[in-house]
Amino acid sequence: MPKVIDHDQRRREIVEVSKRLIAEGGFEAATMRSIVTAAGFANGALKHYFASKDGIIAATFDSVLAETAQRAFDLDPTLGPVAALRGFVEAAMPLDAERISSARVLLVLWGHSVANPELAAQYRELLTNWRAELVARIGAVWDHSRDVVAAGVIADEIISVTIGANVASLMHPVGALVTRYTDYIDALVARVAG
Repeated sequence: MPKVIDHDQRRREIVEVSKRLIAEGGFEAATMRSIVTAAGFANGALKHYFASKDGIIAATFDSVLAETAQRAFDLDPTLGPVAALRGFVEAAMPLDAERISSARVLLVLWGHSVANPELAAQYRELLTNWRAELVARIGAVWDHSRDVVAAGVIADEIISVTIGANVASLMHPVGALVTRYTDYIDALVARVAG
């Protein structure tokens, strides 16, 4: 009886290998040859799952963005508005080794997306959704009694600080800036709730 292959699982394995290679060595480290070798596949096997390196990179980008979004949107729905805002902000901040590794991959892929309209559109969509959710969560803390424009200004600040924090975290030993970022989140939440 022939062996049944789970093609979706194989695609996920390839994407995980690509993420690991990019996190360890940058975009150039994720060659078709290195991916095949690290995944333990025979030469040419990737073609059954992805037509090109661009396809693997697009799937890798999508996977990292989906992980970030899942952390942000999978919060306990019974949290109050202040705790829900805190959890949403924490989900995208580099507060542990996993998120710092994701930041490393995203940073590499952000640079690649500048020249790739499909990846750029994907990232813009994430930013648009992220901002809208932040505005809604800030509005919930304010009980929708304040200006939506003011909530948008704070949402833009959070996005900018989060992106900067992810970049800065790559220049320091893993976890070295966690206290600084936790202090920022504490101050932000106190300011919004105050």
